[in-house]
Amino acid sequence: MNQHLISRRSLIKRLGATALLTRFGWMNAFAQSNPPDYKALVCIFLVGGNDSHNTIVPLTQADYNLYKNARGTLALPDGNGPVLPVEDYTNSKPYGLNPGLAALAPLWGNGAGTGRLAVLANVGMLVKPVSRAQFLGNSVPLPTNLFSHSDQIQQMQAAIPSSSAGTGWGARAADKVSGLNGTSTFPAAISCAGPALFCTGNIVQSASLLPGFDLDPSGMSLWPASAGAARLNGLQQVLQFDSGLTLVQSANQVRKDALDLNTLMKSGNATITSTFPGGSLSDQLKQVAKLIKLRDVTGVKRQVFFCMLGGFDTHGAQTWQHWDLLRQVSEAMAAFYHCTDQELGIPNQVTSFTLSDFGRTLQPSGSGCDHGWGSHHLILGGAVQGGRIHGAFPTLALGGPDDSGSRGALIPTTSVEQYAATLAKWLGVSDNDLAMIFQNLYGNLADFGGQATLDFML
Repeated sequence: MNQHLISRRSLIKRLGATALLTRFGWMNAFAQSNPPDYKALVCIFLVGGNDSHNTIVPLTQADYNLYKNARGTLALPDGNGPVLPVEDYTNSKPYGLNPGLAALAPLWGNGAGTGRLAVLANVGMLVKPVSRAQFLGNSVPLPTNLFSHSDQIQQMQAAIPSSSAGTGWGARAADKVSGLNGTSTFPAAISCAGPALFCTGNIVQSASLLPGFDLDPSGMSLWPASAGAARLNGLQQVLQFDSGLTLVQSANQVRKDALDLNTLMKSGNATITSTFPGGSLSDQLKQVAKLIKLRDVTGVKRQVFFCMLGGFDTHGAQTWQHWDLLRQVSEAMAAFYHCTDQELGIPNQVTSFTLSDFGRTLQPSGSGCDHGWGSHHLILGGAVQGGRIHGAFPTLALGGPDDSGSRGALIPTTSVEQYAATLAKWLGVSDNDLAMIFQNLYGNLADFGGQATLDFML
């Protein structure tokens, strides 16, 4: 009897979501429960330039001494507690995670095949690989406007070493695997943090939600309720008006899709029971979980998502601020991973990863640090080669071989395009299509040692 009731309730929920999807034109006629080859990439952008030098720290005595000498008063451990010890199982080298990453640390694992969390070291935007001597001698082409927030935010999302990109690499990857989504027109690229270049492509339908959008669609919750309803009605009329202008119509469609998604995410099929800690990033990742849960009625098999958290431009008062930011990242990412594992049952099919404008200087500036270049990034999921430091961990010495000057703005040893190409290939992008998405990388592949993709994904 109970099984019958549960089945009946599930059917009612599914029919409700199906009606909404049909109404919005997003229903795939061939949708089936839980597409077996579903995959999703979830980008978590740390806005402002994350201080990766205090995200993960080398603990061999010689390397730690270099780090401490360069970091000065910012060196870990600090007043927030001891670092969290982890080990790269491939070479038994010890490292320490910032104590703010306590929720993620258990996912590092303790040996081959046990880890779900990895670090890709010293990643940044590159036209070609560059040495310290080449940088100082200005003998190799460089990305435009290095150390600029606005330019590097765009470049990291575009994976194009200039400021003129019109598309993001996440959506370009989704474009190339759009055929796997069959007849589904459900958005394959969704930003849960407002409009984002990462989710702007040439083919796939995209949508941009605002944080907390499923609770309050763009400030429509007013008092009295009639005022909110009037404002929403006015917005809908504007969105439905045909101006005849292509750009305006495209923007209106994206906004309309966001309003439609808001309605859909309140349906029974989008209910998530997993515990999330709350806060901006946590709320965004919970939205992503809801959208992924809809895959059984949308039929969509490949998706990319974008979330973000600000506050990482830590020029001052860094010690507590950076710990708290990493705590938010850690708790939100861990909750999201456990949701994909325990509730959605697809931990191997969803990969979340961080991006940021750039790293920061090793040398402090008072109680903070300044704009840098190369940065370490977190990668989490069941298909990740966890428990490892991937890439080349830099020498943490002021004026050392990886320093672009004298303050520890480190020259990247891995291109963001190699990082992105590896994730895109896991999503299902073919080698030929990778060359089209990442033209700078493949155009200069010999300079990168012929290595377009890395080994951090299974």
